[in-house]
Amino acid sequence: MARVKVYTDGAARGNPGEAGIGIVIYDENENIIKTWNEYIGKATNNQAEYLALIKSLDLLKELKESVQIDLIEFFADSELMVKQLRLEYKVKDEGLKTLFKKFNVLMNDLKIPYKINHIERKLNKEADKLANMGIDNKNSL
Repeated sequence: MARVKVYTDGAARGNPGEAGIGIVIYDENENIIKTWNEYIGKATNNQAEYLALIKSLDLLKELKESVQIDLIEFFADSELMVKQLRLEYKVKDEGLKTLFKKFNVLMNDLKIPYKINHIERKLNKEADKLANMGIDNKNSL
């Protein structure tokens, strides 16, 4: 079984404020196969977390063309997002409801089983670094 691990993070300087996303995708041997960072404009930290996760699905769709993926394991340090996606918390915020639905539609389109895990922030350093790079790169646009 070809398993990938996807670490995502969203960062916002202010809430809402200037925001960025970061993504690191590993193969089953812990090799990095894709990274991504992007400035996403003004967003809340929770919106940025969801947007990072959603962008990872675009990257996985591209990877799926050249790599067999049988299971996706997502890792994020946003307890709110993870618990919402596991249906442990209700999604009350209207903006997050839209992103929650978008993730589920895109995930169904991928047709790959997945797990989503909450991790401590210190275990998500690479994605966090990339998310902050996304904000920093805004200044060089």
